[in-house]
Amino acid sequence: MQTDPSLQPLLGLADFVAFTTDFGRELGELPTSAALHAGLSLGTATPLPRPDDRVRAAVRDLLRKAGFKPTGRSKPASEYLLKAAGDGSLGSINAAVDACNVASLHSGLPISVVDTDRAVPPYSLGVPAVGTSYVFNASGQVIDIGGLVSLFDAEGPCAGPVKDSQRTKTHPGTRRTLSIVWGTSQLPGLAAATAAYYRELLHGLGATTELVTFS
Repeated sequence: MQTDPSLQPLLGLADFVAFTTDFGRELGELPTSAALHAGLSLGTATPLPRPDDRVRAAVRDLLRKAGFKPTGRSKPASEYLLKAAGDGSLGSINAAVDACNVASLHSGLPISVVDTDRAVPPYSLGVPAVGTSYVFNASGQVIDIGGLVSLFDAEGPCAGPVKDSQRTKTHPGTRRTLSIVWGTSQLPGLAAATAAYYRELLHGLGATTELVTFS
């Protein structure tokens, strides 16, 4: 995966881990496991350290570095998960998203997951210009992602640590995905540990995964 020159301000803080997943069949045919259902609760034990205010602050620092303001409705996705789990509203979506959410919830790191059959290679990481936006849900709601580190495909930005684009989201016919753990060097080793746990969850579903390198 390529890194765009616009990512330069973030290079000292970025500690991203990416990997692809092949589920071997469509997600609509793959039930979410009991382990994933359990993992959507904050009370479930995992190999990851429980996220705290230090993790929250470090993630926000990362997102601010290129000019984005991670507050209000633009806060990191991991903070939304923590709130939803706390009030009992975090539910199952599909096996791919559930595994992503479990790893993000218990690490405190935002994670993106995109359907690689909906995205258009090549992929790159970069920072969108001010005023850039995309639709992030089926209702057509839009988020301004100017200044937010993002995953790009050939058609433009498609995922990031706040909300992923509706254009490349998973669906019942998804068979292959690309995931990115948006880690920071302020939390050494956490991104790698999170990706390892996330991949274990996917392997438990019978999926195969492969790490993606950055250049």
